[in-house]
Amino acid sequence: MSIRGVRGAISVTENTTDSILAATRELLQEIVQANPLLEKSELASIFFTLTDDLDAVYPALAARELGWVDVPLLCAREIAVPGGLPRCIRVLLHWNTNLPQNEVRHVYLREAASLRPDLARENQ
Repeated sequence: MSIRGVRGAISVTENTTDSILAATRELLQEIVQANPLLEKSELASIFFTLTDDLDAVYPALAARELGWVDVPLLCAREIAVPGGLPRCIRVLLHWNTNLPQNEVRHVYLREAASLRPDLARENQ
């Protein structure tokens, strides 16, 4: 078994607890839907980043609310690159799976689809 990275990102319209948590839940649920073999017990960890304009709540709370209580979670700031996408939550799941990396499906939603249009199209 190998560990595979599952990437995703979503933009939010405002810096509020409700917006950040709702967007994070949506992103995580879409990742699970895109990867139907993914079981939360197979997740080694999840790493979230937020742009500097999002600080109302930790997105990891949304994972906890979904019942992912045994998965190690970490939140951090995204690098503030000039011209980068604002109000964006990014995630990297570390998944223990026998799937080859090219069969893992990544999810980019809303304005974040512009970050990886090649992957965003694949999930629609």
